[in-house]
Amino acid sequence: MKTSNPVLARLGQAANRERAAGYAQPGPYGQPGYPPQYQPYQQYPAGPGYPAAPPTVTPMTVDDVVVKTVTLLGILGVTAAATWALLPDQLLGAAWIGGAIVGLVLGLIISFSRMANPALVVAYSVVEGVFLGAVSKFYESLYNGIVIQAVVATFGVFFLMAMLYKARAIRATPKFARIMIAVMGGLFAVMLINLVLALFGINTHLRDGGPLAIGFSLVCIVVAALSFVLDFDNIEQGVRMGLPQRYSWTAAFGIVVGLVWLYLEFLRLLSYFQGDD
Repeated sequence: MKTSNPVLARLGQAANRERAAGYAQPGPYGQPGYPPQYQPYQQYPAGPGYPAAPPTVTPMTVDDVVVKTVTLLGILGVTAAATWALLPDQLLGAAWIGGAIVGLVLGLIISFSRMANPALVVAYSVVEGVFLGAVSKFYESLYNGIVIQAVVATFGVFFLMAMLYKARAIRATPKFARIMIAVMGGLFAVMLINLVLALFGINTHLRDGGPLAIGFSLVCIVVAALSFVLDFDNIEQGVRMGLPQRYSWTAAFGIVVGLVWLYLEFLRLLSYFQGDD
């Protein structure tokens, strides 16, 4: 199956090489399949003089991605709660900065890795939990109730996008994917430049609560929401291509990244309207 996503294409080629080496072919709808000569429940001869049974690879399913996503969110949530409850206020800044840097490095490694690495994905969730715990505690200390509002808004948008995708109201066409990748890359570059300029005391007004900051946060929220369409399409194509089950960790990672980004933007946007009380 052809795909416009270079990552999926690469992973699909890896899966094809595994199957060509004797692994199981995927069945319909991502269900486990079997090589023609080894049907399900067929007794494979064993013992002296017989070759070892061929290895099999279980293809990824949507259920696998759901389970992995819930697992990662659970790890992130528990870590965030522990950070909130146990970390002294004087260490919030260190946890905030350290978590952001380590999370960014792990995210880049996972994104550009050629193999799914569940350990790195779990480590990313732990680090992001520390980061979000520190950020959330800081915002909540300034604006009572803002965290629960941001959480509700984040998951509300996520489930709305899931329903729109399921209804095929939004499709991840090749053109849509190219535009989204370009826009997300541009936003990442703008945020990185803004951060560097802020370190030198230069205010670009992108994060100061003014009209430009509100507009920028709204753009980021829209783009983060639309990024879920790419995630859903990647999952759907991955299942159809018969990617090995371990790649469900990579798919779940993509969803978690989008949720974290969306949550942070909602925190910022809501804080702009809280006033000084």
